[in-house]
Parts: sequence; structure tokens; C-alpha cells
Amino acid sequence: MATLNKIAIYPGSFDPLTNGHIDIIERALDIFDQVIIAVLHNPSKKALFTMDERVQMIKQSFNGQSSILVDSFGGLLVDYAKMKNAVAIIRGMRALSDFESEFQMALMNRKLNKEVQSVFLMTGFRWIFTSSSIIKEAAQFGGDISDMVPETVKLKLMEKFPNLKE
Repeated sequence: MATLNKIAIYPGSFDPLTNGHIDIIERALDIFDQVIIAVLHNPSKKALFTMDERVQMIKQSFNGQSSILVDSFGGLLVDYAKMKNAVAIIRGMRALSDFESEFQMALMNRKLNKEVQSVFLMTGFRWIFTSSSIIKEAAQFGGDISDMVPETVKLKLMEKFPNLKE
């Protein structure tokens, strides 16, 4: 009997990818056969990195790992998940403050498509304070973010913020 390939979508802006994101992705791979990192095109958000830069940084961070695909999308997440034959949407939760909006989004996604489950993974304790916004702010003012992002992301942040320490 053939086994089905269980695919999960991990959506986000990833502006930029952090080690907290990587932690969620690696743990999702313990549950699913494949994770599609779906970079959201959100015209209402002002991103530091272009869509292409974000996709490239993520691809470089995972170095062609076959169980990870990197893609970009716009529109309804459940439509994208259906198009990719995904069975789940992965969401990382750092704190109780994340719960309410994530819960609302999960309920709406469930209403739109009952076949796609929402799976919440708690961020590892080491990354609970980490967010793309905080990392960008620290980098902007020259803070050491080297243990919070992959090397490829650090190098791109150094291009944007020349005073960032090596």
C-alpha cells in the first residue's frame, strides 16, 4: 500500500527568516513529509527585503533540502494549500498574545476549507523573544543578531545596515 505524502504549508512574510522560524520548520518535518515555506505577498506591509530576496535567503538557508520547498503566494491561504495538496497549515506561537489572532485565522481557514488542518507549534523557549521585527530593529542599530538568524540572512542584513557588526 502506497503512503501518502503529507504536505504542510508554513506561511509568513519571513522578512527576514529567523532561527525561530527554522526551529518551527525542523519540528514540522518530524510530523510532515514535506513543508512548503510560503512567502506571503502582502502589499499592505512595507517589507525590508523584496520577495525575491526573501525567497533566495530561505532557499540558501535550507541548502536544497528535498523535504522543504520555498514558494511565494498571494490570495487566500486555503486556496493555495488546496492547490499544493497540503493537509495542514503550520503556525508558530511564541506567547499567549499570538493565540487570539492565530485562533481567529484558523477558524476562518477551517470555515473556508475543512480539509486543511491548522497545526500550532510552540516556539522553542530559546526563540520566544525573537521576531523578524525585533531582529531588524536590533540590526538597524548595530546590535549582534548573529545567533538569531542564519548566516545568509545576517549577510543580507549587513548589506541593508552597514553599521551591523560582523
